[in-house]
Amino acid sequence: MDVRDASGSAGSSATGGRARLLVSCADRPGIVAAVSRFLFEHGANILDADQHSSDPHGGGTFSMRMAFELPPAGGGLPGLAAAFERDVAVPFAMRWRLADAWKRKRIAVLVSKVDHCLLELLWRRRAGDFEDDIVMVISNHDALRSVVEPFGVPFHHVAIGSEGKAAQEAQVLERLEGAADVIVLARYMQILSPAFVARYRERIINIHHSFLPAFSGGRPYQRAYERGVKLIGATAHYVTDALDEGPIIEQDVVRVTHRQSVRVLQRMGREIERTVLARAVALHLEDRILVHGNKTVVFV
Repeated sequence: MDVRDASGSAGSSATGGRARLLVSCADRPGIVAAVSRFLFEHGANILDADQHSSDPHGGGTFSMRMAFELPPAGGGLPGLAAAFERDVAVPFAMRWRLADAWKRKRIAVLVSKVDHCLLELLWRRRAGDFEDDIVMVISNHDALRSVVEPFGVPFHHVAIGSEGKAAQEAQVLERLEGAADVIVLARYMQILSPAFVARYRERIINIHHSFLPAFSGGRPYQRAYERGVKLIGATAHYVTDALDEGPIIEQDVVRVTHRQSVRVLQRMGREIERTVLARAVALHLEDRILVHGNKTVVFV
């Protein structure tokens, strides 16, 4: 159960508003009917619904996303969450999450020296493509301060000093505590500790500049060139303790030939990295992702 987003917020009311419900459980007949009946009995108007079974013939996992609107009267999302837990989630042994669709999620971007993915996120925020807020950019270098500040976003330089990586990470966590709902690694060239990852489980999105699981780790374009691949790509995934092996959210590729140098592959790859990361962030912000083990169900 995850109901951390089920409180009232600016732009919504504690007694109404739009919400999104994501559930997963063992597949069996009656799940859609039970959820739909529950929402109907609480006066909700279902705006969008999507579902998936990993094995419709039995023994699979059922996943569903519903977007709906609540009437002004009633107990609002907190009351709805308590009733759903009792009446539907427990009987079906569901893993579920209820999110306030009007609540603006707070995004913190971590970056090092490379700016293309960061700029894509800032541009989309300025254009209104994200209905959420980039509340800060944190970097282990000061090089991108002049890039970030014209967008009106606070920039924090947290260097890795003589006290070492653990001390730097503790300072980053202090900045994030209570201030960010999702963390985006926009080519942040540092490995996060297991304790950091655990604190933001399934809320840290990384962009890796290869079509995973191929060429995980460092220098993927160089290794792709040496291998003579005909496709290069980028992968956005949730961060786990295992480097570059978290649940994949979004990927894309472009065809290449023997004529392209490593530098050209890097230039071509930057375009894919930018769009793949932005799409992944948008999917997360719209509550379209369910994680099952090391895989995702993405409702698009």
